[in-house]
Amino acid sequence: MNTTRPEATPAAPGRIVLLTTSHRVAPGLLSWPAWQALHSADSVLCADGAHPQLPYLREAGIRVAEAAPTAEELVDTCTGGRTVVVVATGEGEPALTDGLARLAGSGRFSMPDLELLPASYDLPGARLLDLVQVMDRIRAECPWSSQQTHKGLAKYGIEEAYELVEAIEEGDRDELREELGDVLLQVVFHARIAEEDPDAPFSIDDVAGTIVAKLIHRHPHVFGDETATTPEEVKEHWLRTKAMEKRRESVTDGIPLGQPGLALAAKLASRVRTAGLEVPLPKTEGIGYDLLALAVRAEAEGVDPEAALRAAGRAYRDAVRAAEGLEG
Repeated sequence: MNTTRPEATPAAPGRIVLLTTSHRVAPGLLSWPAWQALHSADSVLCADGAHPQLPYLREAGIRVAEAAPTAEELVDTCTGGRTVVVVATGEGEPALTDGLARLAGSGRFSMPDLELLPASYDLPGARLLDLVQVMDRIRAECPWSSQQTHKGLAKYGIEEAYELVEAIEEGDRDELREELGDVLLQVVFHARIAEEDPDAPFSIDDVAGTIVAKLIHRHPHVFGDETATTPEEVKEHWLRTKAMEKRRESVTDGIPLGQPGLALAAKLASRVRTAGLEVPLPKTEGIGYDLLALAVRAEAEGVDPEAALRAAGRAYRDAVRAAEGLEG
């Protein structure tokens, strides 16, 4: 008679699913694999009782326990083949994941299967929502930012635009990314201030909506029935629709006279040339009129006179530093 006892079957270690969501996506908009995992789980846990997803999970019939177990407690909960879904907080549960990693590395535990399941993903541009939220808080709580006006910030807009141009011309990618952010900040800051106007308030959504409508209207070859196969045809569409929108009396209308002189001269020349007008340059003598003639010539040759002069200025700066015995 065989009295040997059969070996006990080790308990199945189970499964832990760490469910992550993006706060930039409306709560409840989860992926199908996420919903499947939630509905099939033996238990669903969340350490944050105010997590924005919880009302929608409960509405879908999912029981969520507010709990923050340690790594050891969670592993024990999975014993017997149980599946536990942990709805991660905004920080992503670093203490829990570090604890699980330590347990797995110790070799003393029969670890459950570990799965990271992103339940919602950021769409392109989602980080702009973070910027709007941060700007809103700064406007409300920062003593300096809360007192700023459109006029007070105007000089910073000019400075940031020039720094962006410099980053582009220098070819520094890191600097370009940073300066684009600084210019974007000016847009969001002004839009936040505009919300407080008592007579004609508007928000960043109104700003975005306006430019979206303008881009669609001025690109009928993309969003409409028109066709354009060359950059010249695109420019023609743009100018035609812009003229219909603005209904300007003169080709010079809308040109900011406060811009740098060479840029102003080139812009005037561009408008004159595009309109097919024959306008002779003033015959008056002087350096200003000589510069005007050079700017008109540069524009006709497809050269940005401001950029050309800046390049020459940088070369001159390097020559000065070389004469001083300094590096360029």
